[in-house]
Amino acid sequence: MDNRSNILSCALRLFATRGYDAVGVQEIVEAAGITKPTLYHYFGSKQGLLDALLKESFAPLYREVKSASVYRSDLPLTLHQMAKAHFDFANRNKMFYRLQLALWFAPPESDAFKAVSRLNHELYQLTEEVFMRAAVDHGNMKGRHRAYAATFVGMINNYIALSLNGYARLDDQLLYQAVHQFMHGIFS
Repeated sequence: MDNRSNILSCALRLFATRGYDAVGVQEIVEAAGITKPTLYHYFGSKQGLLDALLKESFAPLYREVKSASVYRSDLPLTLHQMAKAHFDFANRNKMFYRLQLALWFAPPESDAFKAVSRLNHELYQLTEEVFMRAAVDHGNMKGRHRAYAATFVGMINNYIALSLNGYARLDDQLLYQAVHQFMHGIFS
């Protein structure tokens, strides 16, 4: 593993287990077995390190959810695919997903929240666009796309948080149950 990858890996582990604000640059460089100038060479600062970590880790999640969010007049199928993309990514990237959720609930004025909120917003927009497109087929959904998107994303992230804390398994049964329950709420 090269220095850059090693630093990202160590930072992810430390940030996910202890929190971004609780980890200092010295702790990161000691864990990575490098010097501060090496970290600064690659990332410029602790914030630059977080930005790079988020950008690089979010990219595959965004691609997978974007691919799953293609709406073809079958909302249950599209939501199933989107939830599955989130679940599969979270199962493969537990530490990153834990960090991403923790940063999302950081104080709104913090640098950590600002860094993750831009990326979360891009991901959220994919979900909102699905509900806007689905409203054409389902007239009762018109004008409710934001509420549906927020509820759906919240549900997905809640199930992932439950899984990360050992209270649920992100498997096909939970996936079916979550999407089915959500769809029942929309159509009732």
